[in-house]
Amino acid sequence: MSMTPDTNRDRPFSQTLRRLKDAGLRPTRQRLALGKLLFDAGDRHVTAEQLHVEAADMGIKVSLATVYNTLNQFTESGLMREVVVAPGKSYFDTNIEDHHHFFYEDDGSLKDIPRDAIALAAMPEAPADAEVARVDVIVRLRRAVDNQSQ
Repeated sequence: MSMTPDTNRDRPFSQTLRRLKDAGLRPTRQRLALGKLLFDAGDRHVTAEQLHVEAADMGIKVSLATVYNTLNQFTESGLMREVVVAPGKSYFDTNIEDHHHFFYEDDGSLKDIPRDAIALAAMPEAPADAEVARVDVIVRLRRAVDNQSQ
C-alpha cells in the first residue's frame, strides 16, 4: 500500500498564501491570518471594525490600523473591492466580480445584486481624459414594516 500525500487536502494557509503571492503581496503573518478569515468563508462584506473584532475573537493580535492597512492593500492589489456606502463608511467585499449591492440602511448590511439584474438605459460620456473603469450601483433599502391596522 502506497503512502502518498493527499493532494486534495490543503494546508491551513495554502489557499490564502497562493492568493497573496498571485497578487504580488508578501505573505506576512498578519496578511495570512486576516486573509484566511476573509477568504475561507466565501463571499462576504466586512468593515475594518468587524474584521478587527473577528480577529480578536480568534486570538489574532492585530491593531485596527493594521486591519485597515491590510484591507487597503488587498483592495489595491485586486483581492477585494471597497464599497463606500456613506462618507466614512466603507465595506470590503471579497467578491471581485462585477456586481451591485442592496444596502439596508436600518442595520447596515449589504447583499449582492447580480450584474445582469440592473440595466442602465444610458451612461454619460466620460471626460476626454478618462474612461469608465466600473459602474457600482447601491440600492438603499429600509426593511418593510407590516401594517396590521385592522
